[in-house]
Parts: sequence; structure tokens; C-alpha cells
Amino acid sequence: MLKWVAIAVVALAAVVLAARWARGLEPVQDFLLRYPGHSELPANAPVGIPAWLGWQHFLNAFFLVLIIRSGWQVRTTARPKAYWTRKNTGLLKTKGTPAKISLELWFHLSIDVLWLLNGAVFVVLLFATGAWMRIVPTSWDIIPNALSAGLQYASLNWPVENGWAYYNALQVLAYFAVVFIAAPLAAITGVRMSPAWPKGNAALEKAYPIEVARKIHFPVMVFFTGFVIMHVALVLTTGVLANLNHMFAARQDAGWLGFGIFAVSLAAMVGACFLARPIFLRPVASLMGKVSK
Repeated sequence: MLKWVAIAVVALAAVVLAARWARGLEPVQDFLLRYPGHSELPANAPVGIPAWLGWQHFLNAFFLVLIIRSGWQVRTTARPKAYWTRKNTGLLKTKGTPAKISLELWFHLSIDVLWLLNGAVFVVLLFATGAWMRIVPTSWDIIPNALSAGLQYASLNWPVENGWAYYNALQVLAYFAVVFIAAPLAAITGVRMSPAWPKGNAALEKAYPIEVARKIHFPVMVFFTGFVIMHVALVLTTGVLANLNHMFAARQDAGWLGFGIFAVSLAAMVGACFLARPIFLRPVASLMGKVSK
């Protein structure tokens, strides 16, 4: 472990030194002047962070943390302590016998559904309010600006932050990837691996083998984990109070309101992770099906 940490530190130091050397070259300086690290938004793009984005941000983070935790439990639990079987009554009644799944998988799938519903609301609001222009590339100069922002980050002389008005090019590409690429991939592969996938349909299984879904699903989770780590690190190191006010309080100042809301939301996430155990999940799961050992 220490060996890999040492290698990572040396590699990071090499990247920083190379970036700082490159920034001293005249062609690179001209490139940075021409492409400061962000693209101009359309004239009709909204300015500021709306209040709905604050609670959406919390819910997305809340569900994503639980998805990552429960997904890791599903992957690493060899002998589940409990199993869940869906009640085959009401609107969800099917001809076949419902599949028996581990309690960890039930929790993972349940959180997935809530996350997807919240994501659908987010996308609708995004396009209804025009806020999509903040995270969807609208000009090809997003590419050189992303390279510029990356070089600035690597040299530890970071791009000028103005998240209230716009995101830098790397942020735009990262948010676009999360919302419009990684999230759909997680959903599509998750459905293929879930009990909801039709069983015994040879044509469907051949067209979309479960092995393909597995090979995509786990790397997507790793991507989300890396995104969360980098996102939190940048929030904390680029003006934490102002950033938290933007994200949680929809305010453009450096007061403590956003930090307070963030602290409460963080406590909620930690508490939810603590409660995501079989002893606490059994009573909830039993409301929706049969829990057995």
C-alpha cells in the first residue's frame, strides 16, 4: 500500500512540475490567453443558482452515496444475512414467481429507483428553466478551454472561479458526463442485472448479454466515486463558504448559511449509511415483500 502511495505522490509531483514548466513557454502562455478555461454562455443563459438546484443537489448526493455504499455491499457480501421476495400482488403481479434476492440488493435497487426519479425531475427542471446551458457544451471551444483549465489545475495555479455565473470547461464536461452519460449507463446496465429483466428471452439475452452490463456497471460506479471525491476536494479548496452558499443556499455571498445546510445534509448522509444495515432494513423491506434468512 505504501509503495502505491509513494508512486502516486511522485507521479503527481511530476505532473505539477511538468505543467509549471509548460506554463513558462511562450506558445503555452499565448494559448492560455486565448483560451482562459471557460466558454462563453449563450446570451439567454440564466445567471445564478436557483433554489430548486440546492435541494436537487442534496438529494442527488444523498442517493448517490447510498448507491455507492449498497453497490459495494452487493459486490463484496458473500453470504447475505437476509433475503427479500417481492409480494406478487396488486399492480406488480406477474405470472412467474418473484425472484429471491439479498437484502443488500433490494436496498440497492430501491435507492436506484429513488435516484432515477429524482434525476428525471432534475432533467425536466434543467430544460424547463434553461439551466441546461450551464452544463451542456454549446461551442467547440469547450475542448481547448478544457485543456487550458486542466493545465491550470495541474500547475496549481487554478482557473478563476465564478460558479455563480458559469462553470469552467472541465466542470461543464464533467457535469455533462455525469448527467447525460454516466447516469444513463448506470440505469441501463443496472436494469439488465436486476430481477426486473425478462428471464428466458433468448433474443434479448443475446442482444444484451449480462456480462456486458457487468463490465460497464462497476467502472461507472468507480467513475461516480472519483467524481464525488474530486468534486468535494475542489469545493473545499476553491472558496468553501461561497461554494456551499451557491450549492445549498442559492446565495452569492460568503456567509455561513450554506455551510450550515451542508453540515445538516452531511449528517443525514452519515446517518443513512449507518442505518443501511440488515437490522434496520428488515422492517422497511417487509412492508414491500417477504424477508427471510
